[in-house]
Amino acid sequence: MALSRPIRIGLVALAVGGLIAGAAALTSVVVAQDSPSAGRAATSVPTDTATPRAMPDAPNAPVPVDLAVQKQLAYALAHWKNYNVADYGVVTGNDCVNFTNQSLIARGWKMDAEWRTAGTGSSFSFSKPWVSSTALMRYLADSGRATALTDAQRDQVKLGDVVQFDWDKSGDRDHTGIVTRVEKTAAGVQIYYAGHTDDSDYLSVDYAITTKHPGGRAYYWSIP
Repeated sequence: MALSRPIRIGLVALAVGGLIAGAAALTSVVVAQDSPSAGRAATSVPTDTATPRAMPDAPNAPVPVDLAVQKQLAYALAHWKNYNVADYGVVTGNDCVNFTNQSLIARGWKMDAEWRTAGTGSSFSFSKPWVSSTALMRYLADSGRATALTDAQRDQVKLGDVVQFDWDKSGDRDHTGIVTRVEKTAAGVQIYYAGHTDDSDYLSVDYAITTKHPGGRAYYWSIP
């Protein structure tokens, strides 16, 4: 059936209107799918909120040791058991001061009229401070070559310092050695020494005054 011109125009208008309405409806559906529904929170994007891990502290740098002290300790650790009979004499049964003084020579000390030795073997010559702990104590005090420290000041003790002991608390000195290790911890300061007679390389001061000689006292000479 042939349609009149006005009717054809009306049908086209209806068709176009339907297409526009359908497109609008489709658009609203797509937008609704991309937008959060009413009453539902939008999904958040995860973010890294962890606290950054702190870098560990750098290890403590080794304490620098003077070259002269290194030479002193090298000598002490080389000869605490192997006595240097080629260059020095030996005081049989009581060689601790002789050995300590030898280490000070290795450190660079020079002999003087009060502090000296000569010769080798058992018939070598020496001054009293070279072989006696008490005489060495007096020499160091009078000469000013070292500073006296008590055991309560052990936090000031350094490698290469001289340690002396009074086993019976009589006021004299009964044994002498060289400080070869100092450990500073939260529990306190631990000091170790090398010596002759009671031949040792790293003997604990605390062990010496509590176990070997209970009630003994330790003293030190700080060497600049």
